[in-house]
Amino acid sequence: MRRSKKERQQLLTATIKENPFVTDEELAEKFQVSVQTIRLDRLELSIPELRERIKTVAEKRFESEVRSLPIDEVIGEIIDIELDQSAISIFDVKEEHVFKRNQIARGHHVFAQANSLAVAVINDELALTAKANLQFKRSVKLHERVIAKAKVTKIDEKTGRTFVEVSSFVNNELVFVGKFEMYRSKNL
Repeated sequence: MRRSKKERQQLLTATIKENPFVTDEELAEKFQVSVQTIRLDRLELSIPELRERIKTVAEKRFESEVRSLPIDEVIGEIIDIELDQSAISIFDVKEEHVFKRNQIARGHHVFAQANSLAVAVINDELALTAKANLQFKRSVKLHERVIAKAKVTKIDEKTGRTFVEVSSFVNNELVFVGKFEMYRSKNL
């Protein structure tokens, strides 16, 4: 049964409010309309696109939580964080992140996402990378979305070091692994 435009837009608003990370494609499937219809509805309702919704949610939620660096200095967008435990960020590869000739992301962008997430997860005013062991598993290409997941594996109170492992994925395929030894001030 087809819904009226008004009913669909009310349900669309409620759905996005409940889950701001839902994509236009998922909404189109849910409401059995085209992606273009969803985009027009969002435009009419002044609901921003997914990327802007993620950014807004992340900034509101994590601005007061991330202690080690300003939220706008994190490469990628943090979508979840538990200080001294774990964190997740999203990084969309755009034209400015790739080599022009082959459309492959420059490695320093993938590293920067992982490194800044390793810094952000530290529950301290001061967090610096002391050592990193990196493995690039495959090239990341233009328009791919990199999801980095950081996990604190050990906190050494004596040395003031925190060990963080970051795994980065594109469509559930591992593309990067970084093991970071992070310096922090010793007053835990």
